[in-house]
Amino acid sequence: MGQEITTERFDSAQFEKFGKRLRANLRALEMLLQRPGFGEGEITFGAELELYIVNAQGQPLHKNQEIIAELDDPQLTLELNRYNLEYNFSPCPIAGHCFRHTQREASAAIDKINACAAQWGGAVVPVGILPTLQQSDTGYEAMTKLPRFEALTRELTQIRGGPFTINISGDDTLQLAMDDVTLEGANTSFQIHLRVPAAEYAEFYNAAQLVTPLVVALAANSPTLFGHRLWQETRIPLFKQSIDCRPRDSMHPIPARVNFGNNWIRSGAFELFAEAAMLYRPILATCDEEDSVAVVESGGIPSLHELRLHQGSIWLWNRPVYDPADGGHLRIEFRALPAGPSLVDMLANAVLAIGLTKVMQEHILDLLPAIPFNYCTANFYRAAQRGLEADLFWPSRTQIQPEYYPAPVLLEKLLPKVPEKLAAMGFPEDDFMPLLRVIEERFAARMTGARWQLDKVAELRRDMHKREALIEMLSQYRANSAANIPVAQWK
Repeated sequence: MGQEITTERFDSAQFEKFGKRLRANLRALEMLLQRPGFGEGEITFGAELELYIVNAQGQPLHKNQEIIAELDDPQLTLELNRYNLEYNFSPCPIAGHCFRHTQREASAAIDKINACAAQWGGAVVPVGILPTLQQSDTGYEAMTKLPRFEALTRELTQIRGGPFTINISGDDTLQLAMDDVTLEGANTSFQIHLRVPAAEYAEFYNAAQLVTPLVVALAANSPTLFGHRLWQETRIPLFKQSIDCRPRDSMHPIPARVNFGNNWIRSGAFELFAEAAMLYRPILATCDEEDSVAVVESGGIPSLHELRLHQGSIWLWNRPVYDPADGGHLRIEFRALPAGPSLVDMLANAVLAIGLTKVMQEHILDLLPAIPFNYCTANFYRAAQRGLEADLFWPSRTQIQPEYYPAPVLLEKLLPKVPEKLAAMGFPEDDFMPLLRVIEERFAARMTGARWQLDKVAELRRDMHKREALIEMLSQYRANSAANIPVAQWK
């Protein structure tokens, strides 16, 4: 969704033209993926961090466009709501201490944004869902007024044909209806990008799908919304429901635009791009003039503008990415990680996600027959709901019936295998081991960002009303996060 557009409304002729060009893009991608050597090259790591802008009292501050105008930084982009920003970090070869590089860049970026926001009494905070957010902070008036967001809201609402309904149950229950999609802006994440060779894309992607529930369980940092105690990672159901544009009375099993996927992939990345193009109605219909098939036939690298724009309006939790840069390549975008609690925690989550994926990639072909994809999807939502208390189905090559294990049991078994796999990929040991120790410390303490928030509010509620407790908890959270202390060490 990062590609900017200048049109807010599209007519049927524009959508028809877009559809034709989208299908041509698919054909061009299919041809490109058959080209010997396509996508080969140095593995790189990149990331995007979404942030809340808040005032001194921890309330949302509607100043993203003013900050963007003041800083004029091409790596800083607008998000759906006026109190959110996103910073896009420079991709870095994994052999070049990519985690250390990203942490330095992130720290400098946050300092720069905070210095700018200070003139309005503001600062940024990385947190999956702002604990002090109120329902009055959402709605059309909170939306960043850009053609891209106007078109997105209009098209999804038209497809839906009625309000978007939210129904999430945890310790508390939240039920409400929204006339627009701006509640999606309550979610902020730390999205990581890893370049993956086309030849091993299917195995790596499937392994990423398998381990994502474990990563979510240990990375959870979004336990509340509007003061309601919901899931350990409430972003997961909230994102899906807040833009679920499927007609309420439809008899057709249309997949949600936010989902974990529909099946294991068997041959490669093309399956995921084709599925996106064929299952989901386009909602943005801007075209360029590139003849993508002709570009491939002449030996070039096409931009695939329409395919990339469309792909950005379908939010898989692990999303395939085509990038024409650097001779053209494929990436996996891990989208399930929340923002926060601290920079070191977020990068530790990235180490965990990549390391566990590589651990499971070796045996993934043998394991897929033992775990129907809907079991993996159930694992994902169960981990988001219960965190480290979740029981997850886990496949083995010797099983004779489905077996469930507590998430900590699986992590305890797999974590020792991560260092060897990361080193074999080309990550320097002195880059990833300090972050892996952060993971081990968090695991030993069973202390996620979500658990800390809930425990701290419960402690403060002994002497405060709920609203006061949330404000004070966020104040302490911000201090710890700004000091870049791993959450397992927070008092």
